[in-house]
Amino acid sequence: MLNWKLYALGSAFFAGLTAVLAKLGVKDISSNLATLIRTLVIVSFLTPVVITRGEWKNPFILPKQSLTFLVLSGIATGFSWLCYFFALKNGPASVVAPIDKLSMVIAVSLSVLFLGERLTILQWTGIGFMTLGALLVIKL
Repeated sequence: MLNWKLYALGSAFFAGLTAVLAKLGVKDISSNLATLIRTLVIVSFLTPVVITRGEWKNPFILPKQSLTFLVLSGIATGFSWLCYFFALKNGPASVVAPIDKLSMVIAVSLSVLFLGERLTILQWTGIGFMTLGALLVIKL
């Protein structure tokens, strides 16, 4: 089995690619329509993956807590994408993407606050550098 860190790098690569492709795609259409099209593509892409791997389950028989948090996560993702595509439509991808990646800083901070995860001073330093890097790219 592949290491989860390779998947994380793959996620970073495809997220970076997404910014450039989305900027090109949103050029001549509304950001909301672009978000809808992207969402439909994702559903069309993932449905056969889940089915062929035998992972489909009726969502209504899943644990209520899991379903609740996944629904809330989906709503947060929807808001994130709406904001992201609007920002890409109206701003440069080279600045929008680094601001968007401040989500890493937010995710780590929330993980510490709500999931009880602990970070070392070196990790906190890395979070500080991520923040500083994003601020430098956007020239604040």
